[in-house]
Amino acid sequence: MVLKIGVLASGRGSNFQAVADAIRSGRIKAQISLLISDKPGAYALERARQAGIEAFYMDPKEFSSKDAYFQRIAEEFRAKGVGLVLLAGFMRIVRKPLLDAFPWRVMNIHPALLPSFPGLHGQQQAAGYGVKISGCTVHFVDEGMDTGPVIIQAAVPVQHDDTEESVSERILECEHKIYPEAVRLFAEGRLEVNGKKVVIKGNCKVTGAGALISPPIE
Repeated sequence: MVLKIGVLASGRGSNFQAVADAIRSGRIKAQISLLISDKPGAYALERARQAGIEAFYMDPKEFSSKDAYFQRIAEEFRAKGVGLVLLAGFMRIVRKPLLDAFPWRVMNIHPALLPSFPGLHGQQQAAGYGVKISGCTVHFVDEGMDTGPVIIQAAVPVQHDDTEESVSERILECEHKIYPEAVRLFAEGRLEVNGKKVVIKGNCKVTGAGALISPPIE
């Protein structure tokens, strides 16, 4: 049975596009069934429509509470038979109704090597702190802010003259590699959450990935 994916996005949706492209190429055996945005002008909506994927804006202000908003999102995804929810630049903390509906089936990508630099502007924090290595992390979502179990990470060197913009550009290139990889592993039934750790079943092989990636992309 083909995995059906639901996506939440607030912005341009480049990570959504990376996953959609990997599905179209046959690398991931899955189908994106629905994209929902909390921003009416999000370019992710246009990307989805161009790909023939159902997409719409859902206004949080029309709901009595944050929990009610996420309950409705869960209902929309369930109606589509969604088995995995992806956050693709979604700028809201996911609430319990969605997490309860999809336990360990909500995935996010963050532009830092968690648990370092959670929250907003991970790239800016890395450049400001003068760390030598930053990167990105795909993780399952829990009720905390970027505190869920780590699935896969990619490391990116930080140069002494880097700005937030230059670090962000290099990190984004890696995001577009590891997010589809994490989705592929999920679709193949190879991810298992064990406490705070994610166990990846089967062996991985090292290929040229352009960055130190853990685990290596097959």
